[in-house]
Amino acid sequence: MRKIIHVDMDCFYAAVEELYNPSLKGKPVAVGGDPSRRGVLCTANYEARRFGVKAALSTSVALRKCPDLILVPPDFEKYEKESRAIHEIFRRFTNIIEPLSLDEAFLDVTHALHFEGSASLIAEEIRRLIWKERGLRASAGVGPNKLVAKIASDWNKPNGIKVVRPDELDAFMRPLPVRKLFGIGAVTEKKMKALGLQTCADLQNLEWDQLEQIFGNRARDIFDMARGIDERKVEARSFRKSLSVEHTFPNDLSTLDECRLVLPRFIEELEERLAQQTSFYRIKALVIKLKFSDFSSTTAEKITSEIDLSLCYELLEQAFERGECKAVRLVGLGVKFGFDPNENSQLSFSFY
Repeated sequence: MRKIIHVDMDCFYAAVEELYNPSLKGKPVAVGGDPSRRGVLCTANYEARRFGVKAALSTSVALRKCPDLILVPPDFEKYEKESRAIHEIFRRFTNIIEPLSLDEAFLDVTHALHFEGSASLIAEEIRRLIWKERGLRASAGVGPNKLVAKIASDWNKPNGIKVVRPDELDAFMRPLPVRKLFGIGAVTEKKMKALGLQTCADLQNLEWDQLEQIFGNRARDIFDMARGIDERKVEARSFRKSLSVEHTFPNDLSTLDECRLVLPRFIEELEERLAQQTSFYRIKALVIKLKFSDFSSTTAEKITSEIDLSLCYELLEQAFERGECKAVRLVGLGVKFGFDPNENSQLSFSFY
């Protein structure tokens, strides 16, 4: 039986800002982009959340909800510094660490010797050390797998812990709202509720043919998740390094202007995919990929923290010129993300 801990820092970016600037404590604080440039929030502290201000909300809307909101621009050097220090604390207990973002990670402590192998005591000690050494609060979930540990870490936020032991698994899962399951968003939840499926117990009561009829090829995943079954291993060094979109055209694009015309749609699609990520990632670089009619390819990239149309045009032109006027059969647009806490080497980039 595996012992998995999910550690999730509480309002991490805002908490770091308060740590470095104590005058912010007790006031509504959010970290995010410029409202005049359609900025969005990375996070907000609990004082701000009382006004309905939360991560992924547009900055302009957040300021309308909370006129006294203190908006702080992101400073990822500070967040990365603190994240590295927190991961050093993790490594005192296990080397099997799967970072999801700067502020959360899975830890496999199945074979840890600390506290006679007690995962709950290890999780408590990790939280204590993070507070003692870094002055930051963390919540944790402990369970027999990643699914349960991640759900549990949100149970007693902020600054809390929830332990789900194997013999408690069924009692924990049955009353759980379906929205808590991975991949169940607002639209799917609405459809499920229309069918009378509100809890994992409702899903458990379905026959297999009913599951297949409702969920199609996701039936097996839903069957397992509703019962708290998750065979995924904690994979060290699995921090996502890039995200991209690409398209092969039925007819080659023969001019630079034709290539330019597709970029706004690519940017929109890439931004949609970024918004669907379960964790916030810092953009490190923008990349354009072209594959030509002779199947040769090239990429052009530039260090940046945002997706900018004019920069996309600049990189597209660089890549197109390398093709020496050959027609283009594929265009790709992607971003590289910030550091992996387990890896300091240069990030590689590939299109999926």
